[in-house]
Amino acid sequence: MLPVNQQTASLITHDRIRLDADIYRPQAEGEFPVLLMRQPYGRAIASTIVYAHPRWYAAHGYIVVIQDVRGRGTSQGKFDLFRHEIEDGLETVNWAAQLPGSSGVVGMYGFSYQGMTQLYAAAAKPAALKVLCPSMIAYDLYADWAYEGGAFCLQANLGWAIQLAAETARLQGDAASFGQLYQAARNLPLSDATPASPQILRDLAPDSFYHTWLREAPTSDYWRKLSPTYLMQDVDLPMLHIGGWFDPYLRGTWHLYEAMIAQATSPQHLIVGAWAHLPWGRRVGVMDYGADAASPVDKLQLRWFDQFLKGKDTGILQEKPVRLFEMGSNKWRSLSQIPRGNQQSYYLATNGLASIRDDAGKLNQQKPDTCEDIIIHDPWRPHPALGGHPSAPSGSFDRSHLDCRSDVATYTSPPLTTDLHLAGEIVVEIYATADAPSFDICAILSVVKDNSKVYNFSQGYRQIEVAESPITINLQPTCICIPKGECLRLSISAACFPAYPVNPGTGNSPQLSQLIESQIITITLSCGGDSSSSILLPVIEDSDYSY
Repeated sequence: MLPVNQQTASLITHDRIRLDADIYRPQAEGEFPVLLMRQPYGRAIASTIVYAHPRWYAAHGYIVVIQDVRGRGTSQGKFDLFRHEIEDGLETVNWAAQLPGSSGVVGMYGFSYQGMTQLYAAAAKPAALKVLCPSMIAYDLYADWAYEGGAFCLQANLGWAIQLAAETARLQGDAASFGQLYQAARNLPLSDATPASPQILRDLAPDSFYHTWLREAPTSDYWRKLSPTYLMQDVDLPMLHIGGWFDPYLRGTWHLYEAMIAQATSPQHLIVGAWAHLPWGRRVGVMDYGADAASPVDKLQLRWFDQFLKGKDTGILQEKPVRLFEMGSNKWRSLSQIPRGNQQSYYLATNGLASIRDDAGKLNQQKPDTCEDIIIHDPWRPHPALGGHPSAPSGSFDRSHLDCRSDVATYTSPPLTTDLHLAGEIVVEIYATADAPSFDICAILSVVKDNSKVYNFSQGYRQIEVAESPITINLQPTCICIPKGECLRLSISAACFPAYPVNPGTGNSPQLSQLIESQIITITLSCGGDSSSSILLPVIEDSDYSY
């Protein structure tokens, strides 16, 4: 490990904006590659909530640059979510490559916003940028971040908007606004007349991205101009894609990896751990996944940077490109590719009481006779969010008390006769109708333990505005081993509040509707015959993995 010193330096952009950065340099002779992170939270943090401190990377022979993006930290200019990151990213990469002591090549790392700045910089194709390690990002900004299944990601988006607004108030020295926003961040303001558009954010952050996200249609040019889906169609760089089974942006990481596999000639690897958005440790929710679940990302990133920035043979190119943490067995598993085409259908069956008794709804591999369940969605007491990927705190929790609610229909398999390994994408196909112009469907997949506790591990959400038959709900991808003797359970409800706004049932936008508009909705779930509702599970054999 090399000794390291730290200094602050600035880039002046083409439009005369100063962008400030902390630079960590190894104290040794020679030239070193540059590792760059661009972030909006104050560069001293340097994403150390999930990564090793920049000094650790610098001590391994890298010049590490942590930059405040435009309008954040001490950098000049006006912060406008994602809008300047392509041109500023291009200029920063070129500037970093020419720093004294630089070998002229740059790699980038970082998660969330810091992951997005990597993709925006890559879209500009700076010659010096050689490798990326994007973590927990959106490939399609609308579908992978702001919305899920057409439903606004209320809790995540509102919490983030309040955090960024509070940071703006802090930078402006506005103590009163900062104090109000600080309190709002710890007790989200969800009881306004329009719950998804609280007055405090309209008053104290009228120019927040949040207001735009509430109103922009999915086909709007706004999303097209900011989505890597459209910006990175001819990018070809080595990438280490990093995600978590309980991260709200896993679908973005998953989709980017699949897109790069299809279009790029350079190596693409994917690692997904049993992690929420943060931190990346052995525990998430109420589960302890063991010592092996703790993040290996820092050492893995170092191998990637050594391989592609220093030209060392670290052995990465000889390893299988997909590395998944299997919950249940609590082991890392390696695969040559993401499992595809391995779904097996499990069908929903009921005696009509699946919302009343937990022994009434069945999950079997045989199609049942025609049957149906009815659930009543009452906006006064919507089904609450608990863990999973869309709410905070994230992760796996015992939801047996929620499955006892009469607005939740549950379908449970017999005890498994052998261990069941699942790896990949999960799809639910539900035949459902409602007595309202619009409604929502929340589908949650859980393990039922022999002590009758029920632990969620994957879920998905859809907002239904036009009649569909069946309704397709994409659940969070997963990798899990469910032991012999335990059961699978699918829970169906019409809300997951405050992860998503309550659908008023009027056909109007849930995120723009007033609370008083909401009405009771009767939803009929059909099973059997031509309306065989089912869940497609990505079954894999233990022998398909390598260790």
